[in-house]
Amino acid sequence: MEFILKKNTPTQKFHKHWQFCVGSGHAGMAMRTDYCRQLKRVHEELGIQRVRFHGIFCDDMHTWDTMDVLADTSASPVPIPYHENSFRLAGLVYDNILECGMKPFVELSFMPKALAKTDKRGGFFYKPNIAMPRDDAQWQGYIRKFIRFLLDRYGKEEVETWYFEVWNEPDLPLAFFYGTQQDYFHLYEITVRAIKEVDDKLMVGGPATSNSKWVEAFVAFCEEKGVPADFITTHQYAGDPISGASDQSGLETEADLVQLEEDDRKKYAPQGDISQLFQGLPTEDALLPVFRRILQDNTETDDLNRDILPQNAAVVREQAKGRPVFYTEWNTCATFTAPGNDTRKVAAYDVRTILAAEAVLEGSSIWCFSDIFEELHPFQEEFHGGFGIQTQHGIPKPVYHALKMLADAGDERYVLPGALDGEVSFAAFQKGGDIQLLLTRQNLKHFANADTEPAVVTLRVELEKAPQVVQLQRIDEDHCNPLQVWEEMGAPIDITPSQKQVIIEESALATEMLPVNYENGILTIEAALGINDVYFFTIHTA
Repeated sequence: MEFILKKNTPTQKFHKHWQFCVGSGHAGMAMRTDYCRQLKRVHEELGIQRVRFHGIFCDDMHTWDTMDVLADTSASPVPIPYHENSFRLAGLVYDNILECGMKPFVELSFMPKALAKTDKRGGFFYKPNIAMPRDDAQWQGYIRKFIRFLLDRYGKEEVETWYFEVWNEPDLPLAFFYGTQQDYFHLYEITVRAIKEVDDKLMVGGPATSNSKWVEAFVAFCEEKGVPADFITTHQYAGDPISGASDQSGLETEADLVQLEEDDRKKYAPQGDISQLFQGLPTEDALLPVFRRILQDNTETDDLNRDILPQNAAVVREQAKGRPVFYTEWNTCATFTAPGNDTRKVAAYDVRTILAAEAVLEGSSIWCFSDIFEELHPFQEEFHGGFGIQTQHGIPKPVYHALKMLADAGDERYVLPGALDGEVSFAAFQKGGDIQLLLTRQNLKHFANADTEPAVVTLRVELEKAPQVVQLQRIDEDHCNPLQVWEEMGAPIDITPSQKQVIIEESALATEMLPVNYENGILTIEAALGINDVYFFTIHTA
């Protein structure tokens, strides 16, 4: 296999859309010092500018507290007609984000219990209330007070640079939103009108759906009703159910919602002896093996479309009718605890997808920046298949190093039609007087196939004269593989500071010096890539 970079190859601006934002867990985590330390690192080393998280209105943020009392010893608790409304903890969260040098991408979620139409909890560890508001006027008053709090605390000039996104994945009715599509559109309308009433320059958008859905219907609703939508957001994972961005399906009635709940209960009701899930597993410390037995890696499917994000994003861009499009969650795998999340297959997928989606996104947000994360369960293992680009102790995973390569890439990208089409992809950048070459061999399904032969690649670069230095940074089985170091260490559950340092040092992104093979105006570089390897060459010409 051969790639050639000619001297007259044109360049175009390299738009690093992934630096726009990064995802994280829920708001309460942002009050932890380790969270802030890792967040500051991704800003300073990777150039990421914003962070998005769930649950700024969850009950653990104490934005609306009430007191329940017993009418008598046999009665259920009833609320007294008083409450305390304060956004002081939300302020601490945003203070921390700004202190890290970043800005918040504000996801307005979820519903405080006291404001909710019903006590309906999403199926997550931190138990968000995913119901609609009980009273529209009360909800709007709450939103207006929240916005005034932000403006008073941070000033109009600052807050008007933030983005406000209404809810998260309302198309997933039992996980994130207990309502129909029209319920969400109504919630969006009353929320955005409340925000704009306080400051009409604040940027508000949605629908924040999974799998690139609802955009066409959402835009049509907003235009028909005269509802502001300053930008469009949606999500996409390679392992999501495979469908096109034109899929606008949504529950239509409350009866549909009730039926879905009943179907869900039947689907997940224990069949036979539930103890079968635990057969062959240790009697203690067995939660991770149980989760992995239940949840299969949803990227390793026969019909996986690795271009699902750039293809759907192109459709969404048309549906948005000129509005900016932000993919506020995306990554390789939507399965928490999938072993591959800790490996270089995420690095290879993310690199290629970033390059392939370059022309169709204004900004995007990889999910997520750290395994400091509580959604299904806060696992104790350092490497447990979390979504983070860093472990919970801040050890960079292979994808972190891949993003560092892209962060270090020049701002001019060579135009190379078709160079991303094969299993081995090629990209090239110009940075000052240097030329940078990026190779990936991306294949999610065959990652575990140890018998796969290396792909031998020859790079030929036309140059006026011999370069001074050729350098290589690489991610493969023996480079930037912290999981391997941890396993060789005995997979310690509670790693010590010294063990952490060893893992970081032994899996760090290293720079190697290569021999200069220059003849007749052409520099030749040879490489042999395994599945999901990433190679980054820098040619110093001056």
